Amino acid sequence: MSRGFNRVVLIGNVGKDPEVRYTTSGVPVATFALATSEMWKDKDGSPQERTDWHNVVAWRKLAEIIQEIVKKGSRLLVEGKIQTRSYEKNGEKRYVTEIVADNVLLLDGRKNADEFVQHYAETSLNSASVNDSSPSDEELPF
Repeated sequence: MSRGFNRVVLIGNVGKDPEVRYTTSGVPVATFALATSEMWKDKDGSPQERTDWHNVVAWRKLAEIIQEIVKKGSRLLVEGKIQTRSYEKNGEKRYVTEIVADNVLLLDGRKNADEFVQHYAETSLNSASVNDSSPSDEELPF
């Protein structure tokens, strides 16, 4: 049996300040929307643009770092995996597709980028604190 490969890299802009919530066991989770845009010319030569919005989720220490440094409009490189989960709302089963971030790189000005890298490097020494598996659905704060 062959194994799959689930990896995504996005570069885009944050739509609003990230929200950080905590699971019942106190694990921080940050969520935010990331906009990616592409431009092209149609057959008549007119410029066209399409923007896609991606729901991004980051756990543990990475979530705390994102809360401190990432703001609405921040340009980010997000690396992670695509994950679909289901939940029930008003008796109806719903599905949401998210990018579960493993790494985030701030692409804004040099000062902010250096600060982000420094924070991230300090926490990456203990990679288990950033890259542990996601909590179960029961622990999700949303």
